[in-house]
Amino acid sequence: MYAKIIAEIGSNWEGDVELGKLHIESAKKSGASFVKFQMWRARDLYDKSHPNWNEITKSELTQSAAKELKSFADKIGIGFFCSVFYPEAVDFLETLDVPIYKIASRTSTLKDKFSFETIQRVAKVRKPIYISVGEGGDRKKISDQFMNDKYQFTYCVSNYPTSDNDIDWKEIMKYDFFSDHTLGITIPIVFATLKKNNSKNDIFIEKHTRLETSKGPDASFAITYKELSELAKHLRRIENLSFPTQ
Repeated sequence: MYAKIIAEIGSNWEGDVELGKLHIESAKKSGASFVKFQMWRARDLYDKSHPNWNEITKSELTQSAAKELKSFADKIGIGFFCSVFYPEAVDFLETLDVPIYKIASRTSTLKDKFSFETIQRVAKVRKPIYISVGEGGDRKKISDQFMNDKYQFTYCVSNYPTSDNDIDWKEIMKYDFFSDHTLGITIPIVFATLKKNNSKNDIFIEKHTRLETSKGPDASFAITYKELSELAKHLRRIENLSFPTQ
């Protein structure tokens, strides 16, 4: 088993490309395999009367910003991909040759205007697709869009933050991808240990990350890069554990 860490930057880049680069560099130094951003349009998800409209639009990932951030990630040697929320985002990210796509929980429940069309567009790229089902969703309807086996559903609880006791340990063992919103790093360490003892598959652990100075809307439940580094060290040790055979 090898555990790949995804640093979910989310909105914590605060619409500042240079700040985004600092996140990417910090994730690389902390042992992450990938950084993940979110490509959405504020007008598709929120009404302009939303009290935080200005703050929301500030974190909207534009094509020019995504291109610059992807180029920087390539330069320093860390994978870059996005959760996609509208079909044109997929078309654009294909021009950047991103290696992976993520479908967020709200998209898998067809919550937004272009959710289903986005899923259909992603299904055509024939790359690894990870589909979060933290809010439920019609798995058969989603699965029917894919003509290959390159997609996986991911374990996620869409509470921000997630209580430790909200994790269903029996259910989570069915998944190799854990999108975690609990506080700290304890729960992903437990997940990795259990998977090491029960499966030979590689796993993905996704955590929202922040800088010490982050003020973005995702900062309250994100871990620092110091914590991410500690998580990486624990995961490397877990990979080398030998459990007795049954």
